[in-house]
Amino acid sequence: MTHAHASRMLCCVFSVSAAGAMVLHLVPRCSARLFWASAGWRRTHIQGASVGLKWLGCPRDSYNPLACRRYSSVSGSPEVMLTSERYPVQRLPFSTVSEEDLTAFERIIPGRVITDPEQLEACNVDWLRSVRGCSKVLLRPQTTEEVSQILRHCHKRNLAVNPQGGNTGMVGGSVPVFDEIILSTALMNQVISFHDVSGILVCQAGCVLEELSQYLQERDFIMPLDLGAKGSCHIGGNVATNAGGLRFLRYGSLRGTVLGLEVVLADGTILNCLTSLRKDNTGYDLKQLFIGSEGTLGIITAVSILCPPRPKAVNVAFLGCPGFAEVLQTFSTCKGMLGEILSAFEFMDAECMKLVGQHLHLTNPVQGSSAGHDTEKLTSVLEQVLNSGLVSDGTIATDQRKVQMLWALRERITEALSRDGYVFKYDISLPVEQLYDLVIDLRTRVGPRAKHVVGYGHLGDGNLHLNVTAEAFSQELLGALEPYVYAWTAKQRGSVSAEHGLGFKKKNVLGYSKPPVAVKMMHQLKVLLDPKGILNPYKTLPAQA
Repeated sequence: MTHAHASRMLCCVFSVSAAGAMVLHLVPRCSARLFWASAGWRRTHIQGASVGLKWLGCPRDSYNPLACRRYSSVSGSPEVMLTSERYPVQRLPFSTVSEEDLTAFERIIPGRVITDPEQLEACNVDWLRSVRGCSKVLLRPQTTEEVSQILRHCHKRNLAVNPQGGNTGMVGGSVPVFDEIILSTALMNQVISFHDVSGILVCQAGCVLEELSQYLQERDFIMPLDLGAKGSCHIGGNVATNAGGLRFLRYGSLRGTVLGLEVVLADGTILNCLTSLRKDNTGYDLKQLFIGSEGTLGIITAVSILCPPRPKAVNVAFLGCPGFAEVLQTFSTCKGMLGEILSAFEFMDAECMKLVGQHLHLTNPVQGSSAGHDTEKLTSVLEQVLNSGLVSDGTIATDQRKVQMLWALRERITEALSRDGYVFKYDISLPVEQLYDLVIDLRTRVGPRAKHVVGYGHLGDGNLHLNVTAEAFSQELLGALEPYVYAWTAKQRGSVSAEHGLGFKKKNVLGYSKPPVAVKMMHQLKVLLDPKGILNPYKTLPAQA
């Protein structure tokens, strides 16, 4: 398949979920998710139905493509180059861990100070195998007080600390650059409380997102956040990076759903703003400083988050469009006809479909499906887009197993890309009308230097995941991509990071999205809260001149 041909074939997926109510006289609400798929997917028909799509069968359950980062390495693959060797970065004058430090840590968290090089190996490398540190110490606290004591000691000794959750980040923010101490939240995994009337969950930062989702599902609620990495990522890391994900269109940003935080500052001070109030208009909203700060201002130890009721049914449609213009028109149609019940609208191009088929052997979801029921509202939408010629192929699922199968095509794209070679990843926000133009532009620009140039993401909120794969890391290819991609994005008044954060890889491109005054103020906040700069150094903020 040529790049030009692939650019004309896109896919989308949407889901409609009806939420029941336990109180009489409340109108049941629906939620819809929409995915767009390549036009090569065969159109099917239900006998006697006016919509030429085939129903598969019920609500979406959790799916975990990155559980335990099992795709982070390939047997026999070469060792990842040290970050300090691949990138021009110099170690700051932090202290080095001594035997006395190890003894102090052992007193604070007995039996949970890890120095075995084999156990440290996975924590020093990101799951994409693109950056690697050389930390010799991993600390595994269980309580906020233990985190406080650790940071108090590190602040006194000028020891750099790298907070780490599930280590599923995309920009090198969760692994050391040099020999920073790794502080893992993996053992801080307890639910503190849940109120089944308000839907407010309070939990420790190390809770795995998928486990929280299962906990809430048993109580007829859901997390407002859903990610492909749900089986590994921690809620504290999600909040620290202000992760977006698949439910952003319906439930919004974590900045709106997180009600309170407990944070340990660089000097060990515990900041307890763990409120469960939906309205608290008393002074500065301090929690917002730490949401999206990527562990550079403080370590999040507990989260209070507002969770919506669980939809009683979810319908997912997987449709094919001949081009991006038709994707946009179908999105507009769905927004107009489905309104607030549209919970997600995702798209991926034919190159993505090719890679998930080639590397993961995922098959055409249209074949072998069984007819089921549909909803009047969704049927009306699909009938309109089919009759208008905007959609050429597709399938619809309500059965839980087949809903998971459709979502796997979208959620496992990252995994398929990682198996295709070295991946240059860009997570950007753009006006939806220009969302796919950059993909087409880059295919021409890089030519045969890349194996694949693909685009997919959250069309509903203007978030493009642009990925370029090559046989191996190439400085020449990197030079063709950067700063071109960032300058192109800035010209469209977009953002160089939509949801993955800046981490290590993007810290020096902050200026493409923020003015100098804003960057200066960020540095001032960093100095105020972490005067020695020990928390996640070399990340998020560009080095000061």
